[in-house]
Amino acid sequence: MKPFFFLPIFLVVTSCTVPMAQTTAAPTTQIQLSQAERTKVAKKIWQNESAGKISGLTAWNEGENFPSLGIGHFIWYPRGVQGPFTESFPQFIQYAVSKGYRPPAVALNKDCPWVSRTQFKAIFETRELVELRNWLASNLTVQADFIIAKSKASLGKMLSAAPASDRDRVLNNYHKVATTSNGTYALIDYVNFKGEGINPKERYNGQGWGLLQVLQGMAETSGGQASAAEFSRSAKRALDRRIANSPSSRGETRWRAGWHNRCDTYARPF
Repeated sequence: MKPFFFLPIFLVVTSCTVPMAQTTAAPTTQIQLSQAERTKVAKKIWQNESAGKISGLTAWNEGENFPSLGIGHFIWYPRGVQGPFTESFPQFIQYAVSKGYRPPAVALNKDCPWVSRTQFKAIFETRELVELRNWLASNLTVQADFIIAKSKASLGKMLSAAPASDRDRVLNNYHKVATTSNGTYALIDYVNFKGEGINPKERYNGQGWGLLQVLQGMAETSGGQASAAEFSRSAKRALDRRIANSPSSRGETRWRAGWHNRCDTYARPF
């Protein structure tokens, strides 16, 4: 078994030599962060999603049929709306309640109560949304914990979904990226940013853009900062492919610069 990695921010993962027959069940992650580190990760994700602005904690992007809430821009679909992206805001609220937090009443609705971006913008400064933004701004750590929990669960799911021929590569690349603090942050952030890459609905022309696809697309590296830098490059390639494959009506080209800037942070030591 590989030695554990003791870093300011680190993951403890199982051996890279898991037999193929056991790969789907054996790998797990144990992300261990101090309170200060969790807050730091939360603030970096918040900066990535909405420049660290409180107003960005309740957003509805042009061209979308759902709002994006919290530091991780968790998706919340209105009733009757179905989209290709995994809904995460109700999951986050359920997680927060299970940890003893008391979200505002509006957040406890099963479905998003606003039906359009126009309506959402019209009520942006009402008590309901101000209260929700203030609650989200005051509870960064539980949002980071939810994102970290998603990341912890991602490795086994990805290995189950990956072709058998790719599993060792995916696992090895995951290990290599996890040997640096910024690489660990990258693994935490990207799975919240663009998902695990295992949802068959999150595809354009049959090609995904999640964490699995980024790990599959990495060139060979020796580990450490070289692997974190290659993860950053692979993420940008995956997102460029998504933009190229996306329906023109979505206008995803407008997001390229921001997405690339976010991926650049994965290569920077901290």
